[in-house]
Amino acid sequence: MKKIFIDTGKRIISFLYFIGGLSNLVGQTFRWLFVPPLKGERVFEQVKKIGVDSLPITSTVALFIGIIMALQTAVLMQRLGSEMYIASIVALSLVRELGPVITALVVAGRVGAAITAEIGSMQVTEQVDALQTLATNPIKYLVVPRLLALSLMLPVLTLYADIIGIMGGWLICVHKLGISSQMYLNITFDALLFKDLFTGLFKTVIFGMLIAFVSCYEGFNVEGGAEGVGSATRNAVVKAFILIIMADCFFTALFYFIFP
Repeated sequence: MKKIFIDTGKRIISFLYFIGGLSNLVGQTFRWLFVPPLKGERVFEQVKKIGVDSLPITSTVALFIGIIMALQTAVLMQRLGSEMYIASIVALSLVRELGPVITALVVAGRVGAAITAEIGSMQVTEQVDALQTLATNPIKYLVVPRLLALSLMLPVLTLYADIIGIMGGWLICVHKLGISSQMYLNITFDALLFKDLFTGLFKTVIFGMLIAFVSCYEGFNVEGGAEGVGSATRNAVVKAFILIIMADCFFTALFYFIFP
């Protein structure tokens, strides 16, 4: 029993330490965000790594998500004789929830892990200390470009994933269920509202910030050499996943139940 209380206490202290350190990083990042100069080339470099290089895996995942959604929905809708409504279900599911969340999780696994490993390696090899020696603030140099790139590119990737996912549903409805292409598109656009698109894209901005802050925080706090880098990378991905799901739950309740 004593060991249980000790382990629980250690976990609570570790969690509070994480929240405190993350909050400190957020505050410093937003302070340095508005301090000139802003190195545009570093932001564009991260935009390519985060956005352009993530297009293939985002396309693949979104396409199969759309196909799976259409196939699963078709099973029930065929029993009810309402196959035409598959288009609206696929579109709403993707734009409101699946598109933003799945894209954020893919980017967190691919980009978040890379950010943590990169900054963690710099921390272990004392390159972060070298930046400070050269009068360069590590947060300004390392965190701000990644924060801006993730906040800008995750909504773009999500919008792209939504389109690809809807195309996946189109493939099943048109070529498997015999629904005309024009009818599928009409039902899709009739079902979607501006609020659905706005809330989905707004959430991705928050998801991008969460990925950037968690990944950079874990990278700056690496200890123990190569093993520490691996542990920090794992922790960053797991924590980012959890925070993304929690944030999605919060904003879904906010937009559709508290302020419908």
